[in-house]
Amino acid sequence: MADDLDPAPILDEIVQLADEAKVAIRNLSRSKFEAAARTEGPQGVIAHAAPLHPVDLEDLVGSTAEPAFLLLVDGVTDPGNLGALLRTAECAGVTGVVLPRHRAAHVTPTVTKAAAGAIEHLSMAAVSGLPSAMATLSELGVWTVGLDVAAERELWGMDMAVDPVALVLGAEGRGLSRLVRQRCDLVVTVPMAGSLNSLNVSAAGALACFEVARQRRAHRTET
Repeated sequence: MADDLDPAPILDEIVQLADEAKVAIRNLSRSKFEAAARTEGPQGVIAHAAPLHPVDLEDLVGSTAEPAFLLLVDGVTDPGNLGALLRTAECAGVTGVVLPRHRAAHVTPTVTKAAAGAIEHLSMAAVSGLPSAMATLSELGVWTVGLDVAAERELWGMDMAVDPVALVLGAEGRGLSRLVRQRCDLVVTVPMAGSLNSLNVSAAGALACFEVARQRRAHRTET
């Protein structure tokens, strides 16, 4: 904790929780604190957590009693976008996230901050290449649905209430890579009504994730 913080109830709560969990607290000068934070605009408290343990791709499919609801991220390089996607995924009930090991953002301090705690609740698999991972998912019975501005079919027309599904989101600017797009079982778009023809990847991901969540909630209610 930075040693120049003004008194606040939330700080007292953090100290109490740390004491109950037998977590040591260190007070640092502001300069040392900001050097340790490694993010812009740290808010005065840093928690050092154990490393994340990636899971195998196959384990993501059978990790819950409900049909798999996965998010595949194809080459997103902006850590803010990735963090926002992970936060949305956790809130929408995504059961697992697949990230490529190369040419993409990984779970860094900046991503962790933007995810607002979501990384502690999401199972994540790191793969050498998304096309091969998608082939494996197909063998496991998972339907892969890519989002692309040039697609002819609309997201709202999809039936994603029952079957295992993996949403595939492309990188900022270029969208889905060619091989990833070819491996998708279906490619859909979010219909636009304005002058611009595309959304930020985190916004598009939020719409798609919550459309799946909406359909599954409606199906559970009906049954």
